[in-house]
Amino acid sequence: MKNTNKFTQDKVQHLTQEEHEFIKEGSANYTKLKIALGEIELQKQGLLQQAEMITNAFKENEKRLIEKYGANAVINMQTGEVSQKEK
Repeated sequence: MKNTNKFTQDKVQHLTQEEHEFIKEGSANYTKLKIALGEIELQKQGLLQQAEMITNAFKENEKRLIEKYGANAVINMQTGEVSQKEK
């Protein structure tokens, strides 16, 4: 069977230095970007966990406040004053 490949083992061609550098740099830069994106995703997951913990803490605190002051209590966030909704 005849080898139809344009390049045989006797004729090894090489990229130009510019082509080779472009491929190496592009590959390295792409790898760096993928790593950076992975780090960002890890940070995002950590922040989401923190947000969930804060939300859960607020929900628990809200339950305690409702038990103590009633469901109609209005809390002034600036002063901490608790009053009841007018009916």
